[in-house]
Amino acid sequence: AHATQQPELEFIGSASLRMQPKTVAGRMRETLGFDVNARKECPSWTDALRLFIEKTDEVGVLVMISGVVIGNNHRRLDVSEFRGFALADTFAPLVFINGSDTKPAQMFTLAHELAHLWLGSSALSDMGAKPKQTTQSEEIWCNKVAAEFLVPLNSLSSELRREEPLPDAVSRLARIFKVSTLVVLRRLLDVGWIDRVKFEEQWNNDISNFEKSKQNDGGEFYRLALARVGRRFVHALVVSTLEGQTLYRDALHMVGISKVETFKKLGQKAREVV
Repeated sequence: AHATQQPELEFIGSASLRMQPKTVAGRMRETLGFDVNARKECPSWTDALRLFIEKTDEVGVLVMISGVVIGNNHRRLDVSEFRGFALADTFAPLVFINGSDTKPAQMFTLAHELAHLWLGSSALSDMGAKPKQTTQSEEIWCNKVAAEFLVPLNSLSSELRREEPLPDAVSRLARIFKVSTLVVLRRLLDVGWIDRVKFEEQWNNDISNFEKSKQNDGGEFYRLALARVGRRFVHALVVSTLEGQTLYRDALHMVGISKVETFKKLGQKAREVV
């Protein structure tokens, strides 16, 4: 670090479990310059996630996303085992996010892992947005910070509408804050707008609906893949591979895809725009 003249990052380890999650979330938003208004200006949650990653990178935190074991494209990372991890180094902190998870879930994971960095602790995390019983006080605290970071209760309260049906409210608020409906549900529970029974019912419905849409909409996979690595890069990589300049094995590794046919289809999608 001294050889490259990289300064120490003051925010690493600047928080403690004794601090209120609301306070730390506010400091995180201020440091990153990633508040609610910044997200409102993004056309979609995909753009919001990209902006979130850019802002995180700008303050000196390296963000890596992959859905497969490095060096083994045939072994996908199981989200039930972990969603992400953080390495809290004061010169070169890193956050790794499981790319097999949904994009909205990755947004929450990034916020959660940043909370670990603010604590100055390296951690492997497997918790999602849903509140649950656990003896891991640090995980609970980081979840609260992530939720407040993404959907501040003050901002949420000002957006609530009396008598609005829950599904409509959840959908509208998810678009406003550029987060998943699951994160919105968790915050509505936190603010007391819904009770635990209604929360569980709607949560299960949303999970079921998402799984169905994921199975039916194969086009979404390619849109998200191109958003992650860039259309021009994919187009150039496919051309290079077809010309024999790049091995398929290396090309697949670079874009996190395991099948050649999927890689070629991704190239076709990229060529439609480039």
